[in-house]
Amino acid sequence: MSQFVLASGSPRRRQLLSQLGLEFVVRAPDVDETLLPGEAPDRYVQRIAELKAATVDGQVVLAADTTVVLNGALMGKPANPAEAEQMLARLSGQTHTVFSGVCTNGPAGLLTEVVQTDVTMAIVTAEQIAWYVATGEPLDKAGAYGMQGIGMALVAGIVGSVSNVIGLPLDTAMDLLGRQGVEVMRA
Repeated sequence: MSQFVLASGSPRRRQLLSQLGLEFVVRAPDVDETLLPGEAPDRYVQRIAELKAATVDGQVVLAADTTVVLNGALMGKPANPAEAEQMLARLSGQTHTVFSGVCTNGPAGLLTEVVQTDVTMAIVTAEQIAWYVATGEPLDKAGAYGMQGIGMALVAGIVGSVSNVIGLPLDTAMDLLGRQGVEVMRA
C-alpha cells in the first residue's frame, strides 16, 4: 500500500510529506481542540492527534497535533499582530518546548507517539520583533514563528527534531506509517 489519508489542513504538513514523494489525500477533521482542565501538553497533543485519526475515514490515516509550551503555558497561534509581538517578546532568550502528537489509524490499530523538541530563541529587540511581525509570517504559527521561513533567524539552538518544529516529526510519521503497511521508502 502506498497511499494514505492525511487528517490535517496544515499546509506545512502537506509540504513536508510531499517533499518525501509520498502519495496521500487530505481530509481535514473537524474536532474540538479545547484543552481539558489540568491536561499536560504531551497528553493534550496525543489526545487530539488520536481524535483526528479516529474521526477521518481511510484505510490508513495519519494525524498530528502540535503545541508550543513556555514555562508550562501553551502558546497557540496569535490572534493578531499585537499578540504575536507579545509572544515573541516572551520567547526572546528563552528555551521552550514543541510537543507533537503523531497518530496513525489502520490495520495495526491506533499507533501514537509524542515527540518533544526544545528550542532556544535568540535575544531579539522590540524593533526586530516588529519587523518580523510585519512580514506576516508569525500570524498563522503556534508560538508566532516559523522555522521553515525567516523565523529561523530568531532561533539560537534546537535539541531534537527540526521537522517537529516545522510541523511534523517526519522520522516518527514515517515509522508509524510503515508499521501500518504504507510504503514510505521506495527505490
